[in-house]
Amino acid sequence: MEKFGYIGTLLLILLENVFPPIPSEVILTFGGFMTTSTSMTVIGTIIAATIGSLLGAVILYYIGHILNRERLDVIVTKYGHILRLKLSDLDKADAWFDKYGYRTIFFCRMVPILRSLISIPAGMAEMKFNLFILYTTLGTLIWNTALVTAGAMLGENWEKVLEFMDVYSHIAYGAIFIAIAGFIGFKVYSSKKAA
Repeated sequence: MEKFGYIGTLLLILLENVFPPIPSEVILTFGGFMTTSTSMTVIGTIIAATIGSLLGAVILYYIGHILNRERLDVIVTKYGHILRLKLSDLDKADAWFDKYGYRTIFFCRMVPILRSLISIPAGMAEMKFNLFILYTTLGTLIWNTALVTAGAMLGENWEKVLEFMDVYSHIAYGAIFIAIAGFIGFKVYSSKKAA
C-alpha cells in the first residue's frame, strides 16, 4: 500500500474479498493510517477499497451463478482447508440469504468472512444483479468508511482497532449462531406442535 497507494489498496481488498482469510480490518485501518503519512486521502482510500470490494463481490457472485451448491460443497470439502472455509460457513451464508434476502447482502457486508461469502448464495439464487450491486455498495461503504476513518484518527495506534474488531467478530458470530439456533428451535417446536 505504501508503494502502490490506491491501486495497492484496491488490489488487497479485491484479494480479501475473494480469499476471506485475509482480514479487511487490517487492510482498511492500515490504509487509514497511511493517509496520515502519505499523499493518500481518507476519501480516496475509501473509494479504492470500495471498488476493490465490488470487484471481489462480483467475482464471487458469478462463481455462485456458475456453480450450484453441490459443486461448491465438493470444492470446499476438497480445498476448504487452504481457504480456511468449512461447509458450515456456506450453510450460515445460505441460511441468512434464504431468510432475509436483499437485506442480508447489506448487513453481511459488515460481518467478517460473511461479507465475502454472501456473494456466492446471491449468485446461486440469481439475485437481480443491479440490486446486488446496490446493497453491496451501501454495506461496503459503511464498513470501509468506519475502518479507514478509525485508522486515520488513531494514526500510529491504528492496530488498536483490531482488538475492537476481534470482539466485534465474536459478538457478530455469536448473534448469528443464536439466530440460527433460534430458527432451528422454532422449526422443531412448530413441527412437533403440528404433529
